[in-house]
Amino acid sequence: MADLHQILALVELTCARLCHDLGGLIGTVGNAIDMAADDQDGGSEVLAFAASAGKALRERLRLLRAAWGPDSGTLTVPEIRELTEAPLSVRRIVLDLGGLAPDAHFSPAGGRVLLNLILMAADGMPKGGAVLVFGTAADLVARIEGAGGHWPMGLSRCLDDQQAAFAALAGPGSLQMPLTVLLALGRGLRLSPLLGARGIEGLRLTGADK
Repeated sequence: MADLHQILALVELTCARLCHDLGGLIGTVGNAIDMAADDQDGGSEVLAFAASAGKALRERLRLLRAAWGPDSGTLTVPEIRELTEAPLSVRRIVLDLGGLAPDAHFSPAGGRVLLNLILMAADGMPKGGAVLVFGTAADLVARIEGAGGHWPMGLSRCLDDQQAAFAALAGPGSLQMPLTVLLALGRGLRLSPLLGARGIEGLRLTGADK
């Protein structure tokens, strides 16, 4: 049976291949829509909407490639903001990185786990809100602020249990939480809950600088 590292490698390479195959076509279609919109006298509402959707799709694909594909380079705070700002804004979610040092650097593995942590937090805010990230690359905390915002059910059981994380893969909609946990486990990073009166009030990520 394949171990965790082999499984993650398969997931990463599958994502990289899909992003490679789709990225060029999406870019071509988006550029064509942009040119058509520019050629319209006074603009076209339909074309403007299509151009906006095309841009959002390209930005979403770029974020997923960085979060789900193989490790690449280190990530800085401005790069994390650039990757996440537009895709999150479509969902009425703000990412607040003001609690991180502007010159903080995250290792390739640490940066990817942080991106997935942000995506997981966003999945728990169907009505919008904010994801707050503060601390250092070696020891940071992520919190959710927003009406109805919550961390995924069963998260605590999965954080230190690889089999529980695999068991949580019940369908496409349940992918982000176990994937985030498995990436952290596979890279030797630690995710731990910050517990309060209402359950998990935040997540701590340690080791993202290594």
